[in-house]
Amino acid sequence: MAGVEGYDWYYHSPEALSAQIRTPIEDFHGEDWVWRYKDIKGWSQNQHRNRINGVRQETPTAWEPKSKPIWFTEIGCAAIDKGTNEPNKFLDPKSSESFLPRHSNGLRDDFIQMQYLRAIHRHFADDEANPVSDVYGGAMVDMARAHVWAWDARPYPAFPLNTELWSDGANYARGHWINGRSSSRSLASVVAEICERAGIDNVDTSRLYGVVRGYQVDDTDTARSALQVLMVAYGFDAIERDGILEFRSRDGRADAQITGDNLVYEQEGMPTLELTRAPSAEVVGTARVGFVDADGDYEMRAAEAIFPDDALASVNQSELPLALTTGEGRRIAERWLAEARVARDTARFGLPPSGIPYGAGDVLEIDADGRRDLWRIDRVETTTFQEMEAVRVEPETYRPNESMDDATQTKAFVAPVPVEAVFLDLPLLTGEEQPHAPHVAMTSEPWPGQVALYSAPQDNGYVINKVLPISATVGSTQTNMAAVSPGRWDRGPALRVKLVRGSLRSVSEAEVLSGLNLAAIGDGQSDTWEVFQFANAELVGPNTYDITLRLRGQAGSDGVMPQDWPEGSRFVLLDGVPTQIQLASSARDVTQHYRWGPAQKPIDDSTYRHLETAFRGIGLRPYSVCHLRADSTENGDLTVSWIRRTRTGGDSWNQSDVPLGETTELYDVSVTVDGVVKRQTQVSSTSWLYTDAMQTADGTGEVVVSVAQVSESFGPGPARSLQLASS
Repeated sequence: MAGVEGYDWYYHSPEALSAQIRTPIEDFHGEDWVWRYKDIKGWSQNQHRNRINGVRQETPTAWEPKSKPIWFTEIGCAAIDKGTNEPNKFLDPKSSESFLPRHSNGLRDDFIQMQYLRAIHRHFADDEANPVSDVYGGAMVDMARAHVWAWDARPYPAFPLNTELWSDGANYARGHWINGRSSSRSLASVVAEICERAGIDNVDTSRLYGVVRGYQVDDTDTARSALQVLMVAYGFDAIERDGILEFRSRDGRADAQITGDNLVYEQEGMPTLELTRAPSAEVVGTARVGFVDADGDYEMRAAEAIFPDDALASVNQSELPLALTTGEGRRIAERWLAEARVARDTARFGLPPSGIPYGAGDVLEIDADGRRDLWRIDRVETTTFQEMEAVRVEPETYRPNESMDDATQTKAFVAPVPVEAVFLDLPLLTGEEQPHAPHVAMTSEPWPGQVALYSAPQDNGYVINKVLPISATVGSTQTNMAAVSPGRWDRGPALRVKLVRGSLRSVSEAEVLSGLNLAAIGDGQSDTWEVFQFANAELVGPNTYDITLRLRGQAGSDGVMPQDWPEGSRFVLLDGVPTQIQLASSARDVTQHYRWGPAQKPIDDSTYRHLETAFRGIGLRPYSVCHLRADSTENGDLTVSWIRRTRTGGDSWNQSDVPLGETTELYDVSVTVDGVVKRQTQVSSTSWLYTDAMQTADGTGEVVVSVAQVSESFGPGPARSLQLASS
């Protein structure tokens, strides 16, 4: 308030700011306060002389020193990371003045706003900083007249949660508002009060950082148990030093650096740094935290953090009697999980008597035995040396995830609207599906919450078939997509897709090859979908994406790939949301009736839609053959050969051949001349002899040989064709 930037020094340029070049604020006439925008005391207690064209006037203005109290008509700081760097900055997408404070990462930070207001009030509560005027007998700054920006007349939490009524509600989380925040307590004050109630006076909470929105402590709780909940939630340590109980927020940063030369060993030949890693069976794989929702109706909520690829590891769960935002709950779960996994590494080492300054809670950066790690001391035992036990820490554990957003909204009333259904008769995608059952994708804007799908053999007597709780990602193409060879990267022009709702994301090529970003494109008919994958999805407009780097004709759908998917084709993201409907295998190719609409509405409501259709069971359809060729023999015969593909179990490289996938091996072979079918036959092997006599009998013209694998349950699959030399 009366020091550092704006008082002691300033940055003369943006480059000086970046390089931290600080220029002292000095005045030739000794009136430094003229240039100090923070020097309220200097401005109040001195005469004012104008500087006209840089020349100090000899005659002062009419201002009389100490003659009037100062009112702060607007003080405030946004609840955003590093908000005190520039307290006047704010975020508002609709404003041209929307900027982040200098060096801010843009995350919500209620604590910095609290500290800003506390700093102002504490500073001007001091008589030295805010002296009493001998002219009017009052304080220089009348804090009774200080006004904070902003206390909103709109009631909390209706504002900011009711964004349908107040569109600026989204700005609240990182804005200047103190509604819903002014009743919060600093973590340091809560810990100090718990200690005071327990009769513990010698405490130091100056290194505790955090905001407590609400904390329920039972009368039977001891100070230790009450503090334990806060230590778990906010990540701090309690340390006894020189008769004072110190509380410190963890940040994982080193208090000192030491090398292997500074370590001592207990016995000759023993390692100076003894490392231990807990067995995998003891590793925490999931952290689950229950808490009270601070921004809603104080209902119970839960947040969960799961370590990838570790679903079988143990689960740690804790119920916290704390009021938290959903973002804070997630951060606690993630920090707790990260701490538990990193802390499986423990170290035991010794320091000479000179290591006495280091104790429990200190973090040491140790460079020894070819590795450099950070270790937080948990235990110290003094013998002839300082024997220490520590756990490994990482500073990143205590840095908030930049992808998190604390903004919350109430569930606004949504008038039921008709829901669009897209039925997809798809090939097998994972091999675990019912091969005869189609998928359905539902979407609408707005989404009604849950959609019920009913089915019946006739247009009456409907029974529930599926309830879909989540909207699928459905859209239509705004550009065409030409056919390409399957099984290789399609680096052609972008496919532009406009979604009804939802979003797309980019993934790596390796993730695509692992099965991510699977989608279907079609003309709206249930059985003509091409399945493809994509790596890149670039947002180019509202709900509009350009999709590039594609793998086409996946899951055998290359057999139905047209020469061109035109503009207006349907697009469905196959991310697990589109689900298979219930359909008996005997009902395949049998017309069924379907009705769907908002689950909370009856089936005869006007929002329900109706479809009468049958499904072929594309999951049973054989793949088209590949590598179709014709080799001539010396006597003029043609040997037509191909390689079969399988729709099931064909992805393993350890097999000598792919499984047949059908009851018997059978192929339809046909010959057309100038578009007229001249010959049809069936063979049970992957070759067919087209003799010279057959060729002569079929006549001359444009000769095309087509081959399709046949399934007993489905019939022939897509045919692969080969044009022979015209004769």
